[in-house]
Amino acid sequence: MRYGIKIFFFVIGLCIFSYGIALAIQVKYLGVSPWDVLNIALFDKFGLTIGTWNIIVGLVLISITLKVNRKYINVGTFLNAVLVGVLVDTFLYFELLPSSSSLPFDVLILFMGIVLMGIGGGMYSAAGIGAGPRDGFMLSISEKTGISISRVRIMMECLVLLIGLLIGGPVFIFTFIYTFIQSPIFQRSFHFCSRWIDNLIGNFEDKKKAAS
Repeated sequence: MRYGIKIFFFVIGLCIFSYGIALAIQVKYLGVSPWDVLNIALFDKFGLTIGTWNIIVGLVLISITLKVNRKYINVGTFLNAVLVGVLVDTFLYFELLPSSSSLPFDVLILFMGIVLMGIGGGMYSAAGIGAGPRDGFMLSISEKTGISISRVRIMMECLVLLIGLLIGGPVFIFTFIYTFIQSPIFQRSFHFCSRWIDNLIGNFEDKKKAAS
């Protein structure tokens, strides 16, 4: 049951996070997240798919994190690296998204995407099955340096945004608010879901002891 609870949070968080990415890409003319600026730039320049570049970049980050701190690398990290790319491509290919229409509605879609990415990212990271490639890298740096998760994320995404911009990725005004909105949401979601998972597991084990 312990692992069942963790797997549930991991899978649901992964789906929420991927759907948030797809939502934002749906209205990319308003600006996408720093990581998607990079993925879309690589897609425009070299082909393949956005999801494929998400996988490739993820595997590169996993390689770096293995050298920095192996704690956040697990089987779930590799599943995340592959499944997020697959899910994003699936949502986009089958158009399982609200259609872009008016500017106010598109802005709402974008904000929904940002919020869902923060919630989903914190949720699957809290499961402890293995943080996502980007999140594992961020958490390992935070732990090594003592800098808060939110601040590390902001610094990392600003660097990625600069690289994506230099390659020619789509950058607009909303790109710059991603980090400052999504990072605090991720941090709160991570801590909230961590406590929630611990409570669920604790309650289950207490009932199991009582029954025996």
